[in-house]
Amino acid sequence: MAPEGSILVTGTNGTLGANIVAQIINNTATAEKYHGLYTVRNVDGASNLKAVLSKAPKSHKHDVLALDLDRLQSVRDLAGDIKARVASGALPPIRALIWNAGFQEQSTQTFTEDGYDTTFQANYLSHWLLTVLLLGSMDKKHGRIVVVGSWSHDTDDERNKVGGPDYYSEEKWKTLFTDTKSLAEGTYSPPESEATGKAGMRRYGAAKLCEVMMIREMQERFDKDPELSNLSILGVDPGGMPTQLLRRGQFWFARPFFAKTITVPLSYAMSMFNSNSLMRPPSKSARDILRAALASAPSPMSEYPKGLYFNGDEPKLQGVEARDPVKTGALWRDSVKLTGIDESDTILKAWN
Repeated sequence: MAPEGSILVTGTNGTLGANIVAQIINNTATAEKYHGLYTVRNVDGASNLKAVLSKAPKSHKHDVLALDLDRLQSVRDLAGDIKARVASGALPPIRALIWNAGFQEQSTQTFTEDGYDTTFQANYLSHWLLTVLLLGSMDKKHGRIVVVGSWSHDTDDERNKVGGPDYYSEEKWKTLFTDTKSLAEGTYSPPESEATGKAGMRRYGAAKLCEVMMIREMQERFDKDPELSNLSILGVDPGGMPTQLLRRGQFWFARPFFAKTITVPLSYAMSMFNSNSLMRPPSKSARDILRAALASAPSPMSEYPKGLYFNGDEPKLQGVEARDPVKTGALWRDSVKLTGIDESDTILKAWN
């Protein structure tokens, strides 16, 4: 049976990404219905993803694709390949595009070859560009974009105070987005502003805010476009998980020994009492993300779940900044400039 659509997931060699792929292949109907497009930085490595795919049914058609989110040209190359294959009929249209890949550094700061702060580009800008480039390859009737969010995007979320310092306690850090330039150039919360790692976490929170901001802005632009008005963009906060992303930082509970002996068992125990608990098993978060990508029930999910945001499987309002039309509009226009796109790159009428 030929697949009816494609599911594109970024960052599939990481803990959450590999679990998303596992959830796809473990459901026979889903595995047969969708062609998997699984991106990783290094195709020759990707040991986590390879281990998962070794268990995939033969009926699951898939590709493991190279995508370096630190390079905008890599994004363009991948998008060009997928667009050509969808246009020729070699690939079915994209049913779901999942912004899963993430990058976090706490006490250091790196920059991409494009000249942007890596946290900003890898988490937000490259995902934005990939989506805008691929809109012509989406399933125009049921296509969805799913943003993997984070409580760190909302400075008022009490969970920011759990498991470590309060990154936003000082008044000067209460606002994450004042302008795109400071985030792109990395002058917002540089390492010298805080030696303990808070600086990097604030940059991560700001980058996740940019992702979540697009739920409002992108959905509004879709709704006004006759060809794309059925597309939905929504977000999911996966909660706290002992992932490789956290191991880059100073979280003791994410170090391999503690993760195996304490954090993972604790996440399962906590989720037994509250499925959307602070700590969650990656498998649970992966199910929540695929639910957002594919499900039409129960309410508030529907055939067209436009602009929704969830904490796990529970509806939640995004932070104030993520819902500010002035800020979301400014970020969109700046993203156009930072990526250098023009009207030939996308079918979206309101592209600029």
